[in-house]
Amino acid sequence: MLLQTHPTGNAFVRNLGEGLVEENLLSEFWTCLDYPERDGWLRPFPQAWLREARRRQISSAVKPFVHLQSLREIGRLLGNRINLGPWINSERSPFSVDGVYRALDRRVAKRISRSSRIRGVYSYEDGSEATFTSARARGIKTFYDLPIGYWRAARRILEEEAELSPDWAATLSGNRDSEAKLARKDRELALAETVIVASSFTRSTLSEAPHPPVDIVQVPYGAPMIEPSVRPAIRAPGSPLRVLFVGSLGQRKGLRYLFEAMNQLGSGFELTLIGTVPATRCDPLAKGLRRHRHISSLPHAGILEEMRRHHVFVFPSLFEGFGLVLTEAMACGLPLISTPHTAAPDLITSGDEGFIIPIRSPEAIAQKLTELSVDEERRQSMANRALQRARELTWVSYRRNLVAHLRARLNAE
Repeated sequence: MLLQTHPTGNAFVRNLGEGLVEENLLSEFWTCLDYPERDGWLRPFPQAWLREARRRQISSAVKPFVHLQSLREIGRLLGNRINLGPWINSERSPFSVDGVYRALDRRVAKRISRSSRIRGVYSYEDGSEATFTSARARGIKTFYDLPIGYWRAARRILEEEAELSPDWAATLSGNRDSEAKLARKDRELALAETVIVASSFTRSTLSEAPHPPVDIVQVPYGAPMIEPSVRPAIRAPGSPLRVLFVGSLGQRKGLRYLFEAMNQLGSGFELTLIGTVPATRCDPLAKGLRRHRHISSLPHAGILEEMRRHHVFVFPSLFEGFGLVLTEAMACGLPLISTPHTAAPDLITSGDEGFIIPIRSPEAIAQKLTELSVDEERRQSMANRALQRARELTWVSYRRNLVAHLRARLNAE
């Protein structure tokens, strides 16, 4: 039996939980919040709050296994709502993201020390040190999910970027992690018997660890369920090529290079960006958002709707673990333009479902957008191939593949 723990429970966390239930492997599921199935008593609350809360709903199959540790996460969310600012964002704050992760980690560690049923624990980056220490002391197997590339590789790439793009440096938040937090990441990695990654890029970054892990499992995330009626958007003759970006609005995502590419192209192209503006001031970002269409936030269904009305998805990220928006865009019939520092090389063949371009290359972005703009037949063909490829990348496959790897290791002597 396996204990799974994660403070917020995003898409790949929830899917693994469901997969473990399907295979009778889940012992306990530890998290912070779970939206109730009966929510009538919540109706007086603002709808924007409820939409956000519903993203945290755990499936009915997993609910019997749930253990909640809610206090700090509720404090963090309320603090963000009333703008408590730096006090909430400090790593040392009990109501920061880091504080929430550490508190759940300590609580799960105590639980493991008192249980005789748990044979393995599945935990995630930044919330595993105490859990794994307790597990290893009891001979319990430790599975470590690394959803983004290893921190030393991230620091190297993002420090280079801060020098190349000083006007954007304030948006490179990953460079601000404390030495204590980075050391904790390395201790977690050292305590992990098996490391799970979703992309070959994330796997490659682990070579920069002082002691690279021996057992690495790579399983790609899934794409949303595709309705049979979904078809790629058709571009009318003479109309602009509608270009879409979805993600955090910072330079880790390569936004400077996307804006420069759009400046090279001029008319005939329309860029939409969906993402929240960071709190830190960044003049080039503000200028770009004034020039192009910007949507700060949408529910997931709204993002998919926007994807279906666009013609191409551009994701020029410098450092990514996977990029779920890539599979979502493909499921909406969008060819991709992305970099090898994402999961794109694992998802598409360059020239078939989209293009793989170098990082930091506005010229390559502009060239590929121009190629798609002047050849609608080719763009349609690539869009259809992207849609077909997305049909192969299901969450069912993710669950089954990952659970099979976990079962094999739990059963190993």
